[in-house]
Amino acid sequence: MSVGLLAVVDDILSAAMKASAKAAGVVIDDAAVTPQYVQGLTPARELPVVGKIALGSIANKFLIIIPIAMLLTAFAPWVLPYLLIIGGTYLCFEGAEKVLEWFGFAHGHDDEGARDEKRLVWGAIRTDLILSTEIMLISLASLDRGLGTWQTLGVLAVIALLMTGVVYGAVALLVKLDDIGLRMAKNPARNVRHTGTRIVRSMPAVFRVISVVGTVAMLWVGGHLVVVNLGEVGWHAPADLLHGVDELLASLGGFVVWLGNTAVSAVAGMLVGLVVVGVVLLIGRLMGKQPTFDEAHRAGHAAPESVA
Repeated sequence: MSVGLLAVVDDILSAAMKASAKAAGVVIDDAAVTPQYVQGLTPARELPVVGKIALGSIANKFLIIIPIAMLLTAFAPWVLPYLLIIGGTYLCFEGAEKVLEWFGFAHGHDDEGARDEKRLVWGAIRTDLILSTEIMLISLASLDRGLGTWQTLGVLAVIALLMTGVVYGAVALLVKLDDIGLRMAKNPARNVRHTGTRIVRSMPAVFRVISVVGTVAMLWVGGHLVVVNLGEVGWHAPADLLHGVDELLASLGGFVVWLGNTAVSAVAGMLVGLVVVGVVLLIGRLMGKQPTFDEAHRAGHAAPESVA
C-alpha cells in the first residue's frame, strides 16, 4: 500500500516539474509585475502586503482557476479561449495605462497605493488571477492525457503551491533587499559595509527596471494571450502574423525568435490596451462625467472594494 502511494506521489511530482518548466516564462513575468504593487509602502508593510497577495494567489488557484479549468476542460473546452482573451485584454489595459503614465498622460499611483492598501492588494490579486490562469492552463495542457482526474488535480495542486512559493518568495526578497543592504551597511567589516551601501544606492534603479520589465511583461503576456486565442476562436490573421515572424527569424536562433515574438506580442498588447483605454474614456464622456485619465484608472480599480 505504501509503495503504491509513494509511486503515485512520485508520478505527480515528476509530472508537476515537467509541466512547470513550460510555464517558466509566465512565472518570470509574474515575479516582475508584482513588485510594482508594493512600491510606495512603508517598509513595515511590505512583507505583510506581499503575504496578503500570496494568499490571494493561492485562493485564485485553488478556489477559482483549478476548479473552473477542470470543469471547462471536461464539459466546455470551447469557453477557455474566450476567458483567456478577456484576461489578456485586462493585462493590456493595465500595461497601456502604465506606459501612458511614463509619458505624462496620467499621474502615478504609488501614493494612492500607500494610502489605500486594500485597493492595492485587490489590484495585485486581480492581475495575479490572469497570470496564474495562464500558468495553470499551460501546465494543464502539458500534462499526459493518460492521467486520471485525481492525479491531474494532485499535479495542479503541486504546481500551484510551487509557483506561488517561487514567485512571492522572489518578490519578498526583492522588496526587502534595501533593508538587507542597510543592515550590511552597519556591519563592522569594511567590505560588507561597502557592499551594503552599493545595494541601497542601486535599489531605486533596480525598481525602475522592475517597473519597466513588469509593464512590458503585462503587455507581452496580455498581447500574446489575445493574439493566440483569437486564432483559437476563428480570427487567424493576428496569430498568422506572429507565426510569420517566428518563421522569418528562425534561421537566427531561438533567442532571436523569442525576442521577435515577444516584441510583436507587446506591440499588439499596447494597441489593444490603448483601444480599451479609449473606450473607457469615451464611455465616461458619454455618461457626462468627462473623467481625466487618472480618474478613469481609479474607476477601473474601484470594483474590488465591493468584494472586500
